[in-house]
Amino acid sequence: MSDIGNNTELLNMDQVKIDPVWALRIPANLATRRQVLPFTLQNDRVLIACKDLNDEQSIQAVRRYISHPVDVVAADPETLFEAIQRIFQDTVRWNGNQSEPVRIQFTGTQVDPESENIVAVGDEIFHAALIRQATDIHIEPSSIDLRVRLRVDGLLDDYRQFPIAVHQPLLSRLKVMSGMDIAERRAPQDGRFTLSSDHNSEIDIRTATIPTKHGERMTLRLLATQTQDLTLGRLGMSPPDLAQFERVIDRPNGLILMTGPTGCGKSTTLYGAIRSLINRKSLNVITIEDPVEYVIDGISQVEVDANDKVSFHKALRSSLRHDPDVLMIGEIRDEETAETAIRAALTGHLVFTTLHANSAVGAITRLADMGIKPFLIGAVSRMFAAQRLVRKLCQKCKLAYAMPEAEAISLACPELTGTTVYRAGGCRYCAGTGFMGRIGLFEFIVYDQEMARVVASRPDETHIQHLLNERELPDLMDDSIAKLTQGLTSVQQIATVISPY
Repeated sequence: MSDIGNNTELLNMDQVKIDPVWALRIPANLATRRQVLPFTLQNDRVLIACKDLNDEQSIQAVRRYISHPVDVVAADPETLFEAIQRIFQDTVRWNGNQSEPVRIQFTGTQVDPESENIVAVGDEIFHAALIRQATDIHIEPSSIDLRVRLRVDGLLDDYRQFPIAVHQPLLSRLKVMSGMDIAERRAPQDGRFTLSSDHNSEIDIRTATIPTKHGERMTLRLLATQTQDLTLGRLGMSPPDLAQFERVIDRPNGLILMTGPTGCGKSTTLYGAIRSLINRKSLNVITIEDPVEYVIDGISQVEVDANDKVSFHKALRSSLRHDPDVLMIGEIRDEETAETAIRAALTGHLVFTTLHANSAVGAITRLADMGIKPFLIGAVSRMFAAQRLVRKLCQKCKLAYAMPEAEAISLACPELTGTTVYRAGGCRYCAGTGFMGRIGLFEFIVYDQEMARVVASRPDETHIQHLLNERELPDLMDDSIAKLTQGLTSVQQIATVISPY
């Protein structure tokens, strides 16, 4: 038995990234009775959290289920107990199309993919996704097997490969849960269902299938309805940016628009803004979304219908008859929605929305391309913001180094050569990845009279950007460099989301 690092510090399991591939290898009764938990693979050795390093009997019991070499880590008994409870004693109920929800008790990995226990296979996949806090589950058939991958912190991680015989029975079960036609295999389908969990509250799951060469693949998007941690202070804005953002959203009317690619956290930022407002004021708030990603008590949330019975435009027009103080539009997709949003902002409403554009400046020209008159854009706009998401360095194992000239030049900032920055390390807390969670990068354009006048004159992007540069307003790259030098992210992460040229 090897004690990794011989470190006297007890492992805080609340801060550990637990890998379900290993945690679910042992039965629930072994984990709960012996208080042991395999939680990750590092350097080709499985790390086992244990409350007693000298409990050789418990470690030997775990070894029977794991073929890899193991290292034993002393864990804080209280957080270890809570982690085991979360993983093995979580009861999940399916709120599907049946009159009585199905109760699923996760009891460890007594799942044999070779058997016909398809229900247990599906339950294991859901359970693994909840443990890893995945946003998506990808079920992908090939000619020889069925691959399951989980999207965690924006990256796809391989979870497990099952025999190809599992494919059709598993998809049939998931289709039933989603209200899909199980006989239809040649056309794409969409569906949804809800899981209720003791520890995770409700998880709204959106499912989609598409036929491929080797059979249907399915993607499941997990939309957690918990919002207690959905606050502006947790998004990664710098203190000056946060103060500025809070001042702008406190205004009684106007348009606040977030831009960026899909999955960059735009909607999360707007949810945080709404939470901040309703915590401080009594407001009538209506949101129009596709889909509703977070359920927030105290506001009215309208979901756009896939069959266009309730489109963004129709829902927005109807919501204006309900005397809202604040409107949130999930996305401006067409000229009709853009015009109605502008009209709402002109008539005394505070309107939050998102738009797909490469930058905050690009959103101005994008709205103009949709047919919105530039003077209207200048009149109603309060703030345009651009956002990106990057992985956050694990603060327990990040490694400092002097930035070489080549990296500084790649960021178009040669003056940073020699500056102390950080890269990913890898430790027991972050499962050897060097990263824990994600953090936002932000760029804000706050409108004043001069900015509104410039926009009304129909300038191109270059002209507006030149004005912003004269004012020395920070952009996405400036915020990226600030977070880089603070040790929050790495050069490689910035390069994946921002091009300096």
